Amino acid sequence: ASERVRLLGIDTPEVHASTKMERDVRRSGRSREEIRALGRLAASFTRSHLDGRAVGLEFDVQTRDVYGRLLAYVWLGDGTLFNMLILKEGYAQVLTVPPNVRYADVFLACQQEARAQGRGLWIR
Repeated sequence: ASERVRLLGIDTPEVHASTKMERDVRRSGRSREEIRALGRLAASFTRSHLDGRAVGLEFDVQTRDVYGRLLAYVWLGDGTLFNMLILKEGYAQVLTVPPNVRYADVFLACQQEARAQGRGLWIR
């Protein structure tokens, strides 16, 4: 069986018009078109690593959010934590929602590395 998973500890740019899109625009100083393009890159990166693959799921304190979405950290077959990989490659930002904070410190370090290296979202 398959089910969509909300990746814990991260947030990617919005692709569709929404209140989140408007927040992303305000916070980043980028245009809607830029946000949308970055969101498409993040989605493509995610699909290329996860679509059709068996993965391991690790749960934190909560297994579902208020919308009923499954919340997890996703482990690839080679032992890579995907949530960390997408941050390191710069296609996501840290979004910590207590009480699900298991990897908050390491996630922040990954984001800082991506930003310092100018990867993904951090390319100007």
